[in-house]
Amino acid sequence: MRVLFLHPNFPAQYRHIVTALGSDPNHEVVFGTKNERPEWNIPGVKKVVFTPSRDPRPETHHYVRPLESAVLYGQAVFRIAEQLKKEGFVPDIVCGHSGWGPTLFVKDAFPKSRLLCYFEWFYHAYGSDANFDPADPLSLDDFPRIRVKNSPILIDLYSCDWGVSPTNWQRSQFPKEFHSKISVLHDGVDTDYFKPNPGAKLILPNLDLSGVDEIVTYVARGMEPYRGFPEFIESIAYIQERRPNCHVVVVGSDRVCYGKSLPNNETYKEHMLKKVSLDLSRVHFVGSLPYGLYLKVIQASSAHVYLTRPFVLSWSMIESMSTGCLVIGSDTAPVKEVIRDGENGLLVDFFSPKQIADRIDEVMDHPTRMAELRVKARQTALERYALKDMLPRQLQLIKDVASGSMTPQTNEKPRKQKTSKGFEVAKRGSNRG
Repeated sequence: MRVLFLHPNFPAQYRHIVTALGSDPNHEVVFGTKNERPEWNIPGVKKVVFTPSRDPRPETHHYVRPLESAVLYGQAVFRIAEQLKKEGFVPDIVCGHSGWGPTLFVKDAFPKSRLLCYFEWFYHAYGSDANFDPADPLSLDDFPRIRVKNSPILIDLYSCDWGVSPTNWQRSQFPKEFHSKISVLHDGVDTDYFKPNPGAKLILPNLDLSGVDEIVTYVARGMEPYRGFPEFIESIAYIQERRPNCHVVVVGSDRVCYGKSLPNNETYKEHMLKKVSLDLSRVHFVGSLPYGLYLKVIQASSAHVYLTRPFVLSWSMIESMSTGCLVIGSDTAPVKEVIRDGENGLLVDFFSPKQIADRIDEVMDHPTRMAELRVKARQTALERYALKDMLPRQLQLIKDVASGSMTPQTNEKPRKQKTSKGFEVAKRGSNRG
């Protein structure tokens, strides 16, 4: 089978899939990417770089600028597709992340190739992330801007042969008329790697907490409101008043990955440390960490706080559960799909730093009762998100789409079908998700 992957970053969500396909000489695998990482190569996978011819014009209407960017990405991919065809490579299937634009013109470049799109998020002005925070209301300009932002995704929904979303919550954000050709299939977590290490003590290159018994952890790509960073910092003030021996470890970059930045280039870390008085000798900002050190942090965690707006669910929450972390998660839709309060974790009001602190107290004060929740957290990861189970299903989905055996359902009766390979697809009209 010949497979072309498309993503601005390499290898992104496709890391395990391309590794598996590249290891099989029966497959020819090409990965089209914008941001090549020369230091990262995967055996059996050929990288090709697409480069947009220019940036969106500053004078372009700001509603349309993301679409212009997507068209430029798609145009660049179209050009490398022409080069691949000259070299004799025509894929049986193209797998690409929808949104940035690389997949826009795949059906024009390769009319006979199947297209499987990774549908991560569909934007809404109401009911999810955008209008979640009452303190950050949408402006009148935001409503039409958000609607237009979906333009490249809508083109992909129409063009693709099939789609995949990692969670039911994320799939539910897409228009219902397209649900009939979107499978729910998580990327998977390496539960053999992310496993408990009872009694683990935290020692990092520049941090030794081996003598500390109470460690609260927080992990995010960026320190930003979308992942509840301000509320978390405020909760630390309560914790420090109550628990003089408790230390906090924050993993992540001092940047904004999602949502709005502050004016004057001030970061949210800077802003919150001005606003909230903390004993910084017990708060450790360790930056982004390689997997090995990140694993040590969550294995040593006494309580792990994960907060998110109703948005894309982070891999880190499942990874933390896989290590047996006691996750204190926000009572928001993406988290509630995974965590049941009092069974495999604890839920809190996203906007209540005091409640976050109260639940951290609860974890610290009742280690025996919490031990069962830790076991069930790992069990959840093993049963629903283990890479060893997800990867074969992802590979089978690619094969099924490439062969044409996955086709959208047109029957309006709300019911589910099971494919021969075991993953569920909701027929059109179903309320699943």
